[in-house]
Amino acid sequence: MTTPWPPRRTVRRLPAPRVAAPREPVDPARIGRRVVRRRAKDMDADAVARALEAARFNARQDSRHEDLADDVRGPAELAEWERIGQLLAVAAPGTVYDPDTDVVVQAELAADAEAAAEREAAVREAQRVAARAEELQALRELGTLEQTEPREGDEAARDELTRRVGPYVQADVDAWLAHALATHRGHYADPTARQAGVGLLPPRLLAHAALLAELARLVPGVAVDQMAFTGRLATADPEATADLAAFLTRATEPTDTDGSPA
Repeated sequence: MTTPWPPRRTVRRLPAPRVAAPREPVDPARIGRRVVRRRAKDMDADAVARALEAARFNARQDSRHEDLADDVRGPAELAEWERIGQLLAVAAPGTVYDPDTDVVVQAELAADAEAAAEREAAVREAQRVAARAEELQALRELGTLEQTEPREGDEAARDELTRRVGPYVQADVDAWLAHALATHRGHYADPTARQAGVGLLPPRLLAHAALLAELARLVPGVAVDQMAFTGRLATADPEATADLAAFLTRATEPTDTDGSPA
């Protein structure tokens, strides 16, 4: 009587973590520059010069307080008043400051928009990974995981499951991925995806896949449940398992008469 694959265990379902919405990191220096720009809007060179003198006075006063030694907002505000003053000094007489035409400000806004888009994309990807991890957990508990085709990104979903329940509790998922990698199922049919998997999966799983692939080559048509021992070998000693797979490959390769591989 053969053992069903994968062996099912009852695991308490852990709630998926809530992925926080993207939030701009707090930067006191940036806040200080923005405050200066709002105050400086529509100021001419003389008004900015007066504000600059006031900022310098405040900086001298602040330098006398040890508790402000690590302050970054004050120096940032002073530097921004100086920059705006220099900008108006070379502008036509009567020019007033407008942040909408300030190339430095516009460059920062563009960079902020790009960073916000990246944070949002990261959150969406984390949500996708969490949802796929939940799906794999459900399939595993239903006993239908082995019938599921792996998708791009399942390596990350596997890592999420490992983080939630531990590497040994979700060993069924590792066995499923190892079998898919060995037999080129799902997105692993693409050689590029298989190569990428080498860098995304742990050595134990890769060794398991290598031994499965070699044994399937040596014994065509062998059932997966007859090779359950390969997972135990890989868990106990991944390096030795990988060495065994490599040894079987060398030992069974066709050779020329001089003994070299054909």
